[in-house]
Amino acid sequence: MRIQSATEPGTPGQPNEDFAAVATPTETGEGALVVLDGVTAPSGDFGCDHGVAWFSARLGGTLLRALAASPARPLDDSLAHAISRTADAHRTTCDLSHRRTPQATVVCARWDADRVEYLVLSDSVLLVEGPTGLVRPVLDRRLDRLRPLARQLPRDRRVAFVEGLRNAPDGFFTAAADPSVAERAVVGELPRHEVRSVAAFTDGVGRWAETFGLGDWPALSRALAERGPAGVIAEVRAAEAADPEGALYPRGKTHDDATAVLVTL
Repeated sequence: MRIQSATEPGTPGQPNEDFAAVATPTETGEGALVVLDGVTAPSGDFGCDHGVAWFSARLGGTLLRALAASPARPLDDSLAHAISRTADAHRTTCDLSHRRTPQATVVCARWDADRVEYLVLSDSVLLVEGPTGLVRPVLDRRLDRLRPLARQLPRDRRVAFVEGLRNAPDGFFTAAADPSVAERAVVGELPRHEVRSVAAFTDGVGRWAETFGLGDWPALSRALAERGPAGVIAEVRAAEAADPEGALYPRGKTHDDATAVLVTL
């Protein structure tokens, strides 16, 4: 088993709001990974004294411990548990009812000798490579379906439109303070023998394929294997630097926090 990871803040000197960790595999080949992308608040007012980076680290660490400690517990139930525990850690000091209370996208996976389980919530990505090289992307497409609608609106109304659909019945979902959101996640499992590797990454790395068109998902999976997560992040940074104003490749911000974990089983 080989584990590679890299993370880089979008702005040097600013907190990295991503989180990534892998549980130490046992001798029988068990393990788990967690990758979170903290959602940057559009202003300093989000009802929390701790900040998004604190939330991502707290939620991510709690989720990883839950995955490792209770291998029989379903992934979505483990996520709900982690959300509740994290909310309990700051509900007496912070306004968790605030619409932009700290929150994050979630990708996690857990494997043992027989199976590989996975969960994806919002626009971070998991790529599952099979023994023949076939790559299966695991995606939560709810936010993608809303983006074309937002582009039809005047620019000054787009952010408000998307924000109005965050954690709403007909919108998209991120992990914040409500544990029931875990029921909205994309979950599944595969036999262990059908999985050669899993790659989890935030949308700052997903830009490689989705924004800059450097290749499709299988090409990104190969790039992660050949050049490593740090090499792929460097390629994203080069593409961002070549188009700093977003004239050729429109995006919400020039640079984004970028994190990837590749586990070769």
